[in-house]
Amino acid sequence: MRIFVDAMGGDNAPQAPVEGAIEALRRFPQISIVLAGVLDAIEPLLTGADDVRDRIELVDAPEVITNEESPVMGVRRKTKSATVIGMLKLRDKEVDGFVSAGSTGAVLAGGMFRLGRIPGVERPALAPLMPNGKGYFLLIDCGANVDCQPHYLQQFGVMGDAYMRGVMGMEKPRIGLINIGAESEKGNALVKATYPLMEQAPYHFVGNVEARDITGDVADVLVTDGFAGNLILKFMEGLAGTLVDMLKKEMLADTRSKIGAVIAKPAFRRFKKLMDYTEVGGAPLLGVQGAVVKAHGSSNAHAMSCAIGQVIKMVDGHVVEIIEKGVAETVPQE
Repeated sequence: MRIFVDAMGGDNAPQAPVEGAIEALRRFPQISIVLAGVLDAIEPLLTGADDVRDRIELVDAPEVITNEESPVMGVRRKTKSATVIGMLKLRDKEVDGFVSAGSTGAVLAGGMFRLGRIPGVERPALAPLMPNGKGYFLLIDCGANVDCQPHYLQQFGVMGDAYMRGVMGMEKPRIGLINIGAESEKGNALVKATYPLMEQAPYHFVGNVEARDITGDVADVLVTDGFAGNLILKFMEGLAGTLVDMLKKEMLADTRSKIGAVIAKPAFRRFKKLMDYTEVGGAPLLGVQGAVVKAHGSSNAHAMSCAIGQVIKMVDGHVVEIIEKGVAETVPQE
């Protein structure tokens, strides 16, 4: 299996993507990696990677699409960027998956205009895994589509269902619709119109889910528009960091607490790991014709390695094929 990694994307590029690729090669002996970026910046970082060097292919990608420019124009003009080169290689079956911590807009635009959407998919969506105390739930969409129509959300459910079955190994994922109330008549025009469509969809729809129940393990996939989804994502990221900081502060407040902290240290370590986004790796871009994962912009090497692991699971789980079949059942193709 060949995975394409954008070495120039993210706040910590190229060090984090390169070191993450090396870590992934050591964790997953079945893969090779196509590492694309500015070669003069990449090559010095491969010192000490002799044990996996024969499984790394370097591709010169001298252009970088930044967060400050138009994603669509960047994808159109910067044809020598890792984003464009990688999407074309994925489209042409030269690689099996794509990972980048670069511009979210560029990855979305590249997925839509260079790689292409799955037939019948109206809008690809970003779908990160989020902790809920017992494991993870999938939040879809988290920002790719700020303005949505009801059938977009219905399709998000199809894509989320496919991901949880193919990657997380769930036999019958529970699909919920985020709303301000549990009753079917509650909500704005979008969710009211979406509810009956999701009832008719070929997945296990469990109804509306209120915000207070998001982390309550009532659904495995939570569907919403990108505006609300992005608010939820960033609130949870901020809250997780705040909780960890508050807990640490209180456990070091006095001698008795410090003694308790020493005893409970293994539990705190597990808690911190559960709340750490780097363990998940990134958000899959679902609805495009290939396995694509958008890693967090601030990803470190371990997060990049985990993102590569996520792509491997998407390929092995045939997620694209499952989505294609599910969408065809929801919106019959002509």
